[in-house]
Amino acid sequence: MAMTVGPAEGDEDEVVSAINTTPLVDVMLVLLIIFLITIPVVTTSVPVTLPKERNEIRETKPENITISVDAAGRIYWNDLRIPTTAALIERLKKISVLTPQPEVQVRGDGGARYESVGRIIYACQRAGIAKVGFITEPPPRSGA
Repeated sequence: MAMTVGPAEGDEDEVVSAINTTPLVDVMLVLLIIFLITIPVVTTSVPVTLPKERNEIRETKPENITISVDAAGRIYWNDLRIPTTAALIERLKKISVLTPQPEVQVRGDGGARYESVGRIIYACQRAGIAKVGFITEPPPRSGA
């Protein structure tokens, strides 16, 4: 059994083209240990009580205007049927000069076309209404 320990006499050192990954593995293991030690301290260092989810019911003020759109695309001002978008714009212009300006709340039927609700938003924009909100129903809660 013969074993070569070093270069033969007279030979020059050869260039080693392999990458030594031992230092890389050592550094990665040290970083992994540091992260494993510090993460539990960061996440549990300050005890806090997080807020619970709740659904707040907003009260409708009498000065707010509710504009509804049914499934057929007809527009209603509170309970009064508005025949055209131009008539809606004229009514909204009278309201837009009030101080403070009331909020317009849009109730759109789930089966209504987007175009019908878009006409109301466009009418509010043309009349100079600053606050427009949408009235929706929250999804049913599943589980406890």
